[in-house]
Amino acid sequence: MELIRNIIARHKRGEAIGVTSVCSAHPLVIEATFAHALRHDAPVVLIEATSNQVNQDGGYTGMVPADFRRFVEAIAHRLGFPLERLALGGDHLGPNAWTSLSADNAMAKAETMIADYVRAGFSKIHLDCSMACAGDPNPLPERTIAERAARLCRAAENAFLGSTADAPVYVIGTEVPVPGGAAEDLETLAITTPEAARATLDMHRALFAESGLAAAWDRVIATVVQPGVEFDHMKVVDYRPEAARALSAAIVPVDHVVFEAHSTDYQSAASLAALVHDHFAILKVGPGVTFALREALWGLDAIERETVAPDERSHLRDVAVARMKAEPGNWRKYYHETGGALDLQLQYSLSDRIRYYWPDPAIVEAQTKLFDNLRAHAPPLPLLSQYLPVAYAAVRAGTATLDPVDLIVAHIAATLDAYYGACNPNA
Repeated sequence: MELIRNIIARHKRGEAIGVTSVCSAHPLVIEATFAHALRHDAPVVLIEATSNQVNQDGGYTGMVPADFRRFVEAIAHRLGFPLERLALGGDHLGPNAWTSLSADNAMAKAETMIADYVRAGFSKIHLDCSMACAGDPNPLPERTIAERAARLCRAAENAFLGSTADAPVYVIGTEVPVPGGAAEDLETLAITTPEAARATLDMHRALFAESGLAAAWDRVIATVVQPGVEFDHMKVVDYRPEAARALSAAIVPVDHVVFEAHSTDYQSAASLAALVHDHFAILKVGPGVTFALREALWGLDAIERETVAPDERSHLRDVAVARMKAEPGNWRKYYHETGGALDLQLQYSLSDRIRYYWPDPAIVEAQTKLFDNLRAHAPPLPLLSQYLPVAYAAVRAGTATLDPVDLIVAHIAATLDAYYGACNPNA
C-alpha cells in the first residue's frame, strides 16, 4: 500500500493531489477504470469492494474477498494493466451486513470478514462501525463506534502476515454517509464541525493505543467526515468550499491523515478539484460510475430500436425494469412512488439501485443479445451522436471502436476524467 501512502504523504507536504477510489463490482466499470488508467499512465488504480457486495457469505455478488481479487486481477491481466499498480480496498467493513444480529454476533462476523479481506490481499481497510445492531442505542455513542473499530483493527492486524511495507492502511470516522446515497429527499446537510472531527481522531488514537495498536495508528491515512456533499434520488448537493473552510483547516496539523470524501458521485469537475484542494484527498465514487454504465446501456438499447427488426431486439431496458419489479428487495426500502413515477425512479434515480440487478440471468441474457445485435448491425454515426455523444467523440478521435463494450467504456471514461483531473491537477 506504499502507492497510496506516498500520495497521502505528498498531499500532506502541500501538493493538491489525491486518489480516486472506484467502488464497483461490475466488470465493465472495472474494465473502464483500467482502460482509463492506462490511457493516462496513472500511477495507481484503487478499486474497493463494500461489505454488502463481498464478504465471507458471498455478499450480493456471490464473491468472497479472494474471489473478488481474482476477478479484478483477471480484468487487469486481460487489459495489460500492471498488478503492481493495483490497490484493493474494503469499504464500510464492519457489522453493516448483519445489523439484525446482536452486537457481539455481528462484530464476530465482521472480524471474520475483515480477516478474510486482509488475507486476500486487500490493503486499504475502512473500519466502519457506525451502524447500530440489534439491541443497540441508535445512534451509537461515538466511544462505542471507536471501541468496535479498534476491535476490528486488531482482527486485521492479526490476519496480516506480510512485510511492514505491505501492511494494511486504515480509514476511520463516525460521520459516515449512507452507502449509495440518501434514501430520502435532501434539503440541507450538516457539515461535520472541526471540533467533532478532532474529537473522533483523538478518541480513536487513544483507543488504538490502549489496545496495543499504536503501530496500526501510524497507518491510519484518512477519516470520513461530512463535507457537505450528497445526492438523493433526483438531485445533488454540491460542495461549497466556503462552508467547509474550518473543517478543511482542522486536518492540516494532523500527521499522515487526510479526509476521505464519500458520496462524491455527480459532483462537478470543479467541485471535485476543490474537495482535493481542501484535503478531501480520497474521493469515493460508486453509483456515479454505474449510473454512467446504465446511461450507456440505455443509449445502446435506443440505437437497437432504430436499427434492428422488432422480433430480433433484446429489449434490455424492458427486461431490466420487469426484473426489478419482480424482485423488489434491493429497492423497496428506497423507492416509494407508484406507476410512471416508480418507473422513473427504477431507471433514473441517482442512487442507481438498478446496479444490483445487472447479474440477473434474464438481464445478462438480454445484454448479451443486445451486444450481439449491435455487432451484427454496427451503430450508424448519426445515431451514436444522438444517443451517446461522448462515445461518438471517442470513435471520431480514434480512441474507441463501434464495438458496444468500447462504446460503454468510452462513456464511463467521461465520469472518470473528472476524478482524474481533480486528483492529478498537473497531469
